[in-house]
Amino acid sequence: MGTFDLAGKRVLVTGGARGLGAGMARTMAAAGASVMLGDVLKDDAGQRAADIAAATGAHVGATALDVTCDDDWTAAVAHTVAEFGGLDVVVNNAGIEVTQLLVDTEPDEIRRMLDVNVVGTMLGIKHGLRAMRRGGRAGGDGGAIVNVSSVAATIAFPGIAGYSATKSAVDRLTRVAAAESGRLGYGVRVNCVYPGLVATDMGTKLAVETSRLGLFEGPEAAVGAVVALTPAGRLGEVADMADAVVFLASDASRFVNGAGLPVDGGMGM
Repeated sequence: MGTFDLAGKRVLVTGGARGLGAGMARTMAAAGASVMLGDVLKDDAGQRAADIAAATGAHVGATALDVTCDDDWTAAVAHTVAEFGGLDVVVNNAGIEVTQLLVDTEPDEIRRMLDVNVVGTMLGIKHGLRAMRRGGRAGGDGGAIVNVSSVAATIAFPGIAGYSATKSAVDRLTRVAAAESGRLGYGVRVNCVYPGLVATDMGTKLAVETSRLGLFEGPEAAVGAVVALTPAGRLGEVADMADAVVFLASDASRFVNGAGLPVDGGMGM
């Protein structure tokens, strides 16, 4: 029988200093994993790691990681393997969102999202596969990669065309990576989740900025529009997303591969 227990798993979570990443790290640590928080905010990640360790008793660490930098990935994976004695799961969570109308497209802002959301995820897949594949530097016999896409990849919501495009790319990257891993015998499963809107700093910013663009009468109206599109009748919570990631990282999902799991209360159906 499968289990959601992550005892013995060694995990690297990007964007782990705040928002969904911090929640995922905490939940995975509570499930028994050793967790490394990778983030550009090294000091914040270090404090978050200490807080999680104190609360869960798990082995939790922090490492500097700009997901757009290949050398940072090399160093972060090496640090994780050295600290934990291996690597079993990579969670590609780091991402940014820029709200703008298509008629006001700022190319540099689009390129910034592409760099973090798409290139950053590709590098995470690259280094995750290299480390965790059979015979890789992690010293194991495979592993799991969980990419964080978004409900924005499955719906048409005004003001987030560029973000939606990058998160749609994450979905395609996930499926191609799963196919390559399987064809080449790496033994690494690759899946993604599509989180719905959560009241993190990013989610709150989206409500404020879509209102500023005149798409809604105010942030409350923007949130109301999201809830109205969601059969579950509420916004998502960090715990909703974190529990889904634990499932995809665990042996309970051992035959789930190349899949996208909506965690959006039905918004994207």
